Amino acid sequence: MDALVTEWLPWRTAMERALYGDGGFYRRGERPAEHFRTSVHASPRFAAAIARLLVEVDALLGRPDRLDIVDIGAGSGRLLSNILGCVPSDLAPRLAPTAVEIAPRPADTPLEIIWRTDLPDRITGLAVANEWLDNVPLDVVEHTPDGMRTVLVQPSTGVERPGPAPTDEDRAWLDRWWPLHEPGDRAEIGHPRCAAWASVIGRLSGGLALAVDYSHSADSRPVYGTLTGYRDGLTVPAVPDGSCDVTAHVALDACTTAGERAGATSTLLTTQRKALRALGLTGVRPALSLAHQNPRAYVSALCHAGEDAELTDPSGLGSFGWLAQTVNVPIPTALTT
Repeated sequence: MDALVTEWLPWRTAMERALYGDGGFYRRGERPAEHFRTSVHASPRFAAAIARLLVEVDALLGRPDRLDIVDIGAGSGRLLSNILGCVPSDLAPRLAPTAVEIAPRPADTPLEIIWRTDLPDRITGLAVANEWLDNVPLDVVEHTPDGMRTVLVQPSTGVERPGPAPTDEDRAWLDRWWPLHEPGDRAEIGHPRCAAWASVIGRLSGGLALAVDYSHSADSRPVYGTLTGYRDGLTVPAVPDGSCDVTAHVALDACTTAGERAGATSTLLTTQRKALRALGLTGVRPALSLAHQNPRAYVSALCHAGEDAELTDPSGLGSFGWLAQTVNVPIPTALTT
């Protein structure tokens, strides 16, 4: 026990064990919706918007005999389940839905959904990574009076101390994407997320890959980093003991470059607010006259407007970054109009 209490690990190793090791947070089947608000569980209209995007990707690919829809970090599988209820009848027989998730398959998952723990070798269609990259483990570096140091953490307590100098790979990423200037400044070294995203693009033979996540860019890096824990709907200290989700915002601009190097042929980096509005989730309240003409339709439209408002709230879910990259097709016009 004493050895475990005094163990010091780099944050990347501690996160990997806490989230995905034996008995880890996600390995044991914890569901994101039980611990924090997600777009998927906020409203089925999020899935309906993704389904509209899928239909355009299908058209851009010439309506192939098989069209993949891959949900990376699928959690409960609800996104795919909701998408299946939205696609047009001519697309449904050609659709190959795949959930990538290390947790066990829920009993209520539709039979047509393939459940696997790793990415497919090839994807033709649409791959969605909704709040996946923020859980890819990474190391933390701090600018100390003695220079740059990798931060070590005690998994059982979350207590930190300076460790060795960062590796050459970490320094190269840091210099390019997150330079530190003053003692006390911290950075979360994002090259593992870049590599994870590149692995998705590298598997895309044709179609669109979409990453949706908490994010920041080179002109808005947080000075002290973003490591956060979530448990039971509350923000808690990021203690990597397996008792809570441990997450950090994503440098999506760095992932953009990694995707382009992996073969992406076009890119759109935007916000969820802008993307969902382009996909038809306007949040516009129905005219009051509809309440007199068709009360049921009015109530339904009012509920939709409220759900759209939450999904596109610029201070909440609407602030999420959307990174859309394609291979062998252009960016769908549904995302840009």
